[in-house]
Amino acid sequence: MERKYLKDLITWKDDPDRKPLMVWGARQVGKSYLIEELFAKVYYPGHYLRIDCSEDNDFTNYVMQNRKLSKVLDYLLIHYGFQADQNHLLIFDEAQECLPVIQMMKQFCEQRRDVPLIVTGSLVRIKILRDAHKRGGYAKNETFLFPVGKINQLYMAPLTFDEFLYNNNRAAYAYIKSHFEERKPIDATLHQEFLDIFYDYLFVGGMPEAAVTFLNHRENRMESIEKVVDKTREIYDDYLADMDLYQASPESIVRSRAIYKDIYKQLNKENKNFKFSFTESGAKSRDMANPIAWLVMAKVVDQSFLLKERVTTPLMKEEDSLTRLYLSDMGMFTYQSGLNARTFLSQKDNVLSGIYFENYVATELDARRIGLFYWKGKRDSEFEFILDINGQAVPVDVKKKRGSLDSLKEFRSLNKSDLAIKISANQYGYDDQRRILNLPFYDVPFFLDELQKGAIYDEQDLVKRCN
Repeated sequence: MERKYLKDLITWKDDPDRKPLMVWGARQVGKSYLIEELFAKVYYPGHYLRIDCSEDNDFTNYVMQNRKLSKVLDYLLIHYGFQADQNHLLIFDEAQECLPVIQMMKQFCEQRRDVPLIVTGSLVRIKILRDAHKRGGYAKNETFLFPVGKINQLYMAPLTFDEFLYNNNRAAYAYIKSHFEERKPIDATLHQEFLDIFYDYLFVGGMPEAAVTFLNHRENRMESIEKVVDKTREIYDDYLADMDLYQASPESIVRSRAIYKDIYKQLNKENKNFKFSFTESGAKSRDMANPIAWLVMAKVVDQSFLLKERVTTPLMKEEDSLTRLYLSDMGMFTYQSGLNARTFLSQKDNVLSGIYFENYVATELDARRIGLFYWKGKRDSEFEFILDINGQAVPVDVKKKRGSLDSLKEFRSLNKSDLAIKISANQYGYDDQRRILNLPFYDVPFFLDELQKGAIYDEQDLVKRCN
């Protein structure tokens, strides 16, 4: 299983000014596999040490009592034979179970930057906040100080569609990518084949274990899909179990689980705004604030904020903004929807409703750290997402097939908008009269990669060479 984050680790390794690296991400998104199997074993073969802080109690207990870097390095030398130099990689995994190693990153940066250090964590921020809440500080007479400015950071998400495509069919990946870069539509036959791969992704999702299960059993599609369901169920249940960790109260745990399990139903309403009383009778926003914050911080839920009528850039959450919630992985979302595997295989073009595609776009945006915002006008007009493209608010319509132009008319009556984007099952193209760029679902990651890198400058740049 290849991950696109490998190139980020290689760039970090070769940077003469590198700092200790913190790798963030939800549980089970493949952090340990990326760092050890794809990176350490290839670029530091036989010259790396990985310590799992959730399992190595002797090391964790030692560091809790000894915060000085020189003492910890002596411990690693004596117990593991680890040579602290530029040729030996040190990995601290599951750092939420040993927060002092995070503070120690500052010492590594200032005293031993020659030693390549990677620290991973899934619930680190939640653990820090919880410890501060319980003890009034990080330790009895100490406040936790995050090593701001002393570390490099990398955020990992589940496999995005382009990663899934690359591991599924590299020729298809290269073909779609090159056609998007050249702003060329793909002929109808291949277009449908690529949509079929995309629909598979909506069912399988981006959790590495589920994706590997699917890819390893492709010769029997029914068997592969059924195995994916079993694997996704395990991960889904693990996520629910994780909600016991570091929460402020039993009520918060119950509400976190209720919110998480309710996301598909909430998005399936006519009004997709998250309604607290729909999940818990009589609940108010203040009741749900902490549980939602836990889910978002744990990176298992993505949150989008409402923008009204006239939009200004940079996009910012409005005070007391309404919100929509999405699951951070498409496979988990499809599993939560209850979609039957056999029904999917026989009728997938008909059973996948619009909210599947909306959740998909949300996951692709969040994976690239692009903020999620949606828009509503004075009446029923709305856009599922709003993007900031070089200071211009660009509305994004996500539909399975066709959509109404009424929302666009109202948006343009309130905002200067030279471009609108429609994401659907239709082929790539540009409507010059209406100034609408049509992106097929499979082009979304390539479009967002260009946007994230600042490679999209204006409307003409987006539509150049479009036939």
